[in-house]
Amino acid sequence: MRKTIAGLALCAGLALAAAACSGNDNSSGSGSGSAAPATTAAPKSGTVNLATTKFGQVLADGQGKILYIFTKDKANTSNCTGQCITNWPALKATGTPTAGAGIDASKLGTIQRSDDGSAQITYGGQPLYYFAGDQSAGQVNGQNVGGIWFVVGANGKPIKSTS
Repeated sequence: MRKTIAGLALCAGLALAAAACSGNDNSSGSGSGSAAPATTAAPKSGTVNLATTKFGQVLADGQGKILYIFTKDKANTSNCTGQCITNWPALKATGTPTAGAGIDASKLGTIQRSDDGSAQITYGGQPLYYFAGDQSAGQVNGQNVGGIWFVVGANGKPIKSTS
């Protein structure tokens, strides 16, 4: 019974956290003021791979965690800060990103984040993010959140499918 209640509470918390970055004004990343789910820091991974999901082949980090793009970002500029970056941690690099099998190395790059100065990996100029609600490799719980967060195909385009 406790596990069921804890699971429901976690789901409710994730839904509120996702909503924090799905409103009309995400330039500051401020949301409804909801607390973000308890998560560990985003792993730093310099490798971008392809992973097979129900949406097809999508970008993932070196450990198989799915990556997303935020459609309110501009080329080579992240507009996800504050509560937004808490819910959607950046894929950070400690050096030059590496292209795994099926990844076009010429599309990989980095930008310097304005909030903390770290290097965030981009693909085709689009900053890449994790979703805090994806707890293990291959999960795609962040797909189509708010109609502005999407998994990314090998071509660098958002996959806007919902099923």
